[in-house]
Amino acid sequence: MKLTTRSRYGTRLLLDIALHSKDGHPVPSKQTAAREGLSLKYLEKLVKVLKEEGYIVGKRGPNGGNTLIRKPREISIGEVARILDGEDQVLGCEGDVSTCPRAAVCLKRSIWDDASLAMYKMLDSFSLADLMKDAYLCPQNPPPKE
Repeated sequence: MKLTTRSRYGTRLLLDIALHSKDGHPVPSKQTAAREGLSLKYLEKLVKVLKEEGYIVGKRGPNGGNTLIRKPREISIGEVARILDGEDQVLGCEGDVSTCPRAAVCLKRSIWDDASLAMYKMLDSFSLADLMKDAYLCPQNPPPKE
């Protein structure tokens, strides 16, 4: 199992905003893209989804950028993955006999669903705030001065 680039990059986007938003000032997507080594065009697609889902708000103009709406401790990594990857299923099929003749004996129902639930339970146990703590261990991300 692996998460898609959408959820991984979306998490990196949110983390960058959380780390670089000083006193609630917006973080420009262009700066996030440069710091994270991501395509600005791809990042803007993720910004749009995260705005629609109520995670960030954008401000236009020379001092514009993105700001978190929710506190980092209120954003679970599992939520972000579900929103950006679409489904919390490892496999795309529904295990329905009408769509799959092997549904009754399918490994998806006996193993993959449990594996998917376990993965998302683990991802739900981590918040953006937890990632921020880890990020502060890196020399390029010193903790903010209090």
